Amino acid sequence: MDVAKLVAVLTASPQSLSEIYGIGNVHGSRLPLVQIPTTAGTGSEVTNISIVTTGATSKMGIVAPQLYADMAILDAELTIGLPPAVTAATGIDAMVHAIEAYTSKHKKNPLSDGLARQALGLLSRHLIRACENGQDLAARQAMLLGAMLAGQAFANAPVGAVHALAYPIGGIFHVAHGLSNSLVLPHVLRFNAQACAEQYAELAAIVVPHAAGSTAARAEALAVAMQQFAAVTALPRTLSQVGITAGDLDLLASEAMKQTRLLGNNPRPVARADAYALYELAL
Repeated sequence: MDVAKLVAVLTASPQSLSEIYGIGNVHGSRLPLVQIPTTAGTGSEVTNISIVTTGATSKMGIVAPQLYADMAILDAELTIGLPPAVTAATGIDAMVHAIEAYTSKHKKNPLSDGLARQALGLLSRHLIRACENGQDLAARQAMLLGAMLAGQAFANAPVGAVHALAYPIGGIFHVAHGLSNSLVLPHVLRFNAQACAEQYAELAAIVVPHAAGSTAARAEALAVAMQQFAAVTALPRTLSQVGITAGDLDLLASEAMKQTRLLGNNPRPVARADAYALYELAL
């Protein structure tokens, strides 16, 4: 879908791909664009963002209003047969979109909050069902709707440190994006809780409604729940399981700090030492 966005923009444009990297650098109009997701994950069908691999180990983002599609079609039958591991990883990616939109530093707003909460409810209730029975059409449709709503949420209130730390894992080690997010998610949640425990506690009421206790305890319950989604769906849970070693952490931390577009949205500032420590916890 991201490639389709860029083709629609560049086909009739004098601009080159390298000229449109970044925010607001697309000029002119585009070809008609219809987006039809075949995984319930990125929410790209309703965002104004395209992420493109630019080299062996790097990715770049393009953000522009022209990348919004004319129409998005959610057809659950197109996700039937998606393997459980892919269903799990893309579903957790969508949940990350909702969580990070809900705590975004700069553009969090009541509309994105509502979208994020509804998305997280749909996704958290149906992810295990969709993984256990890939033919469950109702669960698949709920996952697609949840991913789309999460896409709308983070299109308005952009994502932060989970994605910033995930990008180098995917770019350098070719780990799928959703899995990259899942590997660092609980550690970033605990790191961020110092700044946004109240919001995490509010989200915990959706994902783990039985969670009780202090705000900090309920925020921790959210982190534990996200770890359990990975465990129950048999996703790798550590960086070492995807071939990353302690010797790689310096490179990962340096690359993560280049993701300034994302880190600026994080509710708590992330220094290079913080990034290294988070990767170390994920190892």
